[in-house]
Amino acid sequence: MFKAIVLQRHGSEFDASVRELDDAELPDFDVRLRVEYSSLNYKDALAIADRAPVVRRWPMVPGIDGAGVVEHSSHPHVKAGDRVILNGWGAGETHWGCLAGRAALKGEWLVPLPASLDARTAMAIGTAGYTAMLCVQALQRAGVRPDDGEILVTGAAGGVGNVAISLLAGRGFRVVASTGRASEADYLKRIGAAEVIDRATLSAPGKPLGKERWAGVVDSVGSHTLVNACATTRYGGVVTACGLAQGMDLPGSVAPFILRGVTLIGIDSVMAPREARLAAWQQLAEELERERVEAISREVTLDEAIGLAPALLAGQVRGRTVVRVEG
Repeated sequence: MFKAIVLQRHGSEFDASVRELDDAELPDFDVRLRVEYSSLNYKDALAIADRAPVVRRWPMVPGIDGAGVVEHSSHPHVKAGDRVILNGWGAGETHWGCLAGRAALKGEWLVPLPASLDARTAMAIGTAGYTAMLCVQALQRAGVRPDDGEILVTGAAGGVGNVAISLLAGRGFRVVASTGRASEADYLKRIGAAEVIDRATLSAPGKPLGKERWAGVVDSVGSHTLVNACATTRYGGVVTACGLAQGMDLPGSVAPFILRGVTLIGIDSVMAPREARLAAWQQLAEELERERVEAISREVTLDEAIGLAPALLAGQVRGRTVVRVEG
């Protein structure tokens, strides 16, 4: 038996609660994982608070992230005793995820836990941090350098934003953090932001082109914020888009792309190939200072995670939320 957050729907009735499940109820996949830590992500919060059609099958165990020890495996490249990480692959959407003491997963979804990380630290980084690294790597591959100019990070107080700020500042970039929470300005500067701006300067409908400022952008917000970020990116600059906190729409113009040569790069972390995941996690293990990881994270229980979901969606949760599930 193990504890798990279980989401159930019966007609119009929805329930999210911590329950005891039997190992026999787990899906029939080739790896059985003892989950030590998971995390509470935006998508998990949407599912737990029943705010969006994230869940495709019922009942569902949420949790797009997990880290722990393999207990059983019939996969040729994963063996019992391996310490591994799961990010994405439909966990918590189409099959049971990792906000639980046990998870059944496909071996091809798993990557090794870097030797320098423990399970808790990996989940303090989590999908948000891994996504942030994919954005930073995309900027690097596109040739963006610290002396090219400022990097804008939107949704700065969230998980992706926190890690992106830390990574970029560590690489020598001048980072400008956009947030709707003025009270977080000192915190954002402590983790590496050189300047903090009000998200209201980006979140309303704007002009097709604005004053050139950003050499690069990491955007987790979408909608008008992403459009305005593109409109104010410098000639030849690069914008990475990985989220939709403001919306899925893109109510903008082609002007930044055809008049300033701006590049817009979409970042997908859910189905990213294994090679990209391995490279991202290796760089995260090498670059993220443990003190900064601790500074951007908090730890909660499974029960506490349920109550925290609405606050996360309301933008009231800073950084990363680690969920302790073992025992």
